[in-house]
Amino acid sequence: MTPSKTAFLASIALALSASAAFASASPVGVWYTQDKQGKVRIAPCGDKLCGVIISGRGKDGKPASDARDDANPNPALRSRPILGLQILRDFKPAGPGRWAGGKIYDPNTGRTYDSKLSLTASGVLKVEGCISVICQAQSWTAAD
Repeated sequence: MTPSKTAFLASIALALSASAAFASASPVGVWYTQDKQGKVRIAPCGDKLCGVIISGRGKDGKPASDARDDANPNPALRSRPILGLQILRDFKPAGPGRWAGGKIYDPNTGRTYDSKLSLTASGVLKVEGCISVICQAQSWTAAD
């Protein structure tokens, strides 16, 4: 085999292994929110992905264990703690490194948005909350 064919085949093998690794990448794990004030654990829940707050601070600066979901539109839920609160739900695979069809709950405002997730090549989780076709994104980083 000529050196150019060997180099060509090696580059194809490298590209295939890189795309296979990216395709198998998953947001399952613990992530810092963009402001680094909270940690969210993303895990399977049935055949979908969900995420819960595992540490951080509420909007008033209280530790998540003391903060309450006081902005919730349902008065019966306003006393529940932020710690352990599910804020991501119903995400399904939507292609390599992407998940869609989910919802994200913002405990600071009490609002729930359509949401999608994507992993960047650098391992950052792009979390988008959308109203209609307009989305706002945050970049979450893997927790140590």
